Amino acid sequence: MTSSCLPLHMPRSMPWCPWVLVATIVCGPAAIAAEPPRDSTDTSRVRRVEISATFSIVAVDPASGVCGAAVASKYPAVGKVVPIAVGGVGAFCTQHYHVPKWRQQAIELLREKVRPEEVLVRLLKDDPQPEQRQLAIIDAQGRTAVHNPTQAPAESRYWGAMTGRDYCCQGNTLAGRDVIVAMARAYEETRGSVADRLMAALAAGDRVGGDHRGRLAAGLRVAKPGLEGDWLALDVDKSDDAVEELVLRYNELRHEAKGAGRIPPKAGQ
Repeated sequence: MTSSCLPLHMPRSMPWCPWVLVATIVCGPAAIAAEPPRDSTDTSRVRRVEISATFSIVAVDPASGVCGAAVASKYPAVGKVVPIAVGGVGAFCTQHYHVPKWRQQAIELLREKVRPEEVLVRLLKDDPQPEQRQLAIIDAQGRTAVHNPTQAPAESRYWGAMTGRDYCCQGNTLAGRDVIVAMARAYEETRGSVADRLMAALAAGDRVGGDHRGRLAAGLRVAKPGLEGDWLALDVDKSDDAVEELVLRYNELRHEAKGAGRIPPKAGQ
């Protein structure tokens, strides 16, 4: 397991313990322009265009209100259609048969102090394909909820999710459960800012297999209270090794959202 962890400094003193894999809603305690895809509720084209098989993580720092998400996939420009983060409010990812318009709806419900699990209930209530959606949400207090695509086709398996203190990681079309476990462990054991820890988690998941179809795109979103829009938005829209390219760009970046460390490169690079 240690090879999947990417601490920027020394690991935290508290032992790491994986949380349970979940199959439906689980509650925890806690840039290049691209034409946006058609909404996935256009079911006549959903299989050809709209399956964003993906692994992602949402996280917050309740003390500062900083919120963020990171995502990677074989789906092009995935950072522009899956995640959203708003400082002091929360973060949300819509993937598999994704519905981009749900991102703003989810955030508005969080603004209204609707609990994360209730947000997912409302989004899925009248949905014609609820068991094809994978959704993850976290509010500014660190409360989480996730809904997995329980009727995903064989090519979209393995899917799963894990929640922990102030984060939730999830994915479908994965190489296996190690992807989710590695992401959770890296987020918990990495010291640094929310952005640092999100990047470490994404790299850890990718390095143990990630999306079993291969690598194409990755993205990072971080937001802070008092700032409209993204505080930090970083994307690789098309690459043979998208997450590692995102890591390289992140390490070279000068930005307030970053901590003092850097993401160690993949072995052999």
